[in-house]
Amino acid sequence: MNGNIEFQDTSASLGETLRQLIDGIKGQSVTLRELMDAVGEQGLLLICAVASLPFLIPVSIPGVSTVFGAAIILISLAIMANRLPWLPKKILDRKLDTQKLVPALEKGVNIVSRLDRFLKPRLSALTTGRLVNRMNGLAIAVAGVLLMFPLGLVPFSNTLPGIAILLLSTGMIQRDGLIVLGGYVFNVITVIYFGVLAYVAFSAGQGLASLFG
Repeated sequence: MNGNIEFQDTSASLGETLRQLIDGIKGQSVTLRELMDAVGEQGLLLICAVASLPFLIPVSIPGVSTVFGAAIILISLAIMANRLPWLPKKILDRKLDTQKLVPALEKGVNIVSRLDRFLKPRLSALTTGRLVNRMNGLAIAVAGVLLMFPLGLVPFSNTLPGIAILLLSTGMIQRDGLIVLGGYVFNVITVIYFGVLAYVAFSAGQGLASLFG
């Protein structure tokens, strides 16, 4: 893929758009390449939204956090550079089990469908312009990095950055600056949460060291 990115306005229901994409997933496995082919080159933000869905619910699907997390980071970097992304073949062609992935995506869409009623164009300063796109792309990249932290067994460690990615990408798709702002808030919440976890782990380590020292 090459060329510049141009995010186009849409009046379509986001939940409906995502559901149509998920309904098109057939067979025992699906790859990121197939999902990207289904949405086309202008569906980068839609791919980010789809990739966030499995993390909105407490479910573990082998390989998903690696594939989707890496894809989110690379796509967001492309958004920052105002270029369509290059993605490695290993990420594009990694097979994901549809029997586990599709139900998780469908549950995520049910959550997004509730969000639809709140989505509307507003606070355009947070959704238009090349500089703003780059800032939002950076925010999505940060959330993607947080998503890939090896804390899958820790409650909310995937959910919080997943929500940030969903809000940032859907807000940009629907030109809703308030929803984009919510994505930034969840990024901050995630960083604070991880900071607290790190402090607790460090304190516990110090306690054990003094106990056995």
